[in-house]
Amino acid sequence: MKVLIIGGGGLIGQKLAKSLAGRGTLRGQPISELVLADVIDATTVDAPFAVTTKTCDISDPASVATIIDESTDVIYLLAAVVSAHAEEDFDFGYKINVDGTRNVLERCRTLGTKPVVVFTSSIAVFGGEVPQPFTDDSALNPQISYGVQKAIGEMLLNDYTRKGFVQGRGFRLPTISVRPGKPNRAASGFMSSIFREPLQGLPANCPVDRDFPHFYLSPRKCVENLIKGAELDQADLGPRPSMTMPGRVWTIGQMIDAMTAVAGPEPAKLITWNPQPEIEHILDGWRMDIRPEKAAKLGLTADDSFEDNIRIFLEDDIDA
Repeated sequence: MKVLIIGGGGLIGQKLAKSLAGRGTLRGQPISELVLADVIDATTVDAPFAVTTKTCDISDPASVATIIDESTDVIYLLAAVVSAHAEEDFDFGYKINVDGTRNVLERCRTLGTKPVVVFTSSIAVFGGEVPQPFTDDSALNPQISYGVQKAIGEMLLNDYTRKGFVQGRGFRLPTISVRPGKPNRAASGFMSSIFREPLQGLPANCPVDRDFPHFYLSPRKCVENLIKGAELDQADLGPRPSMTMPGRVWTIGQMIDAMTAVAGPEPAKLITWNPQPEIEHILDGWRMDIRPEKAAKLGLTADDSFEDNIRIFLEDDIDA
């Protein structure tokens, strides 16, 4: 079993690699090789099987051909230009998020090996005038370029799966919190920074009010679900293999109260409440009630409480 993680240098890619290294198997077979591909060199992981790191630009078909070959059994397509970045740089967002996705799928079609492809989409595919709650049967109606690009990626995955070129399954990720490390260029970045920094004694700003609701999942649960997602039988996914990954809807206030319950009152005192006009238009469409029913029926799960998200950060990531 040869596994490829495209975006293997990122947060979820690295955590997924470490989890696979600890398991040693995927889809009931021993893993023989793990390839971590990214636009820059990914950090390798210790594993009882071969781990290879490769640089790749998925917007270039020739570069994609260097990382996917006839022996590749499972592909995790995690690489993406995230929300605020894709909004700022229209061309680059389409180059990576649409052209890159198509290049990966085309390489699989050319080889004819029908690998499992796990594609990470986003809840940014929802929004606008579509009635809430959003379910797996809701119309995709993205309000930002990133959401449009991910919706196109889902449609491509569905069609390549329908034609039998890949065994596709797509998962719309909730906002992942609490993320360790430095902020990325996602508009949702503050949804980690208002916990990550205060838990380490640093200030952080929240640009929305305490009543702002959103849909969340911890990094640990996300990785667990990505592994379960790869192991699902294709027949169980039905004709639309893209779905929303389970998460929970909490308000900012509920999340801060959860941090206080776990870590005491001091971290919350380091949060400021100043608007950020550059992301305000994105956040306007993010008051979401999401019901991930299909994935839940297939065995994927969410965190029980945001206290768990805080504890997971303290256990797994605070040193990072």
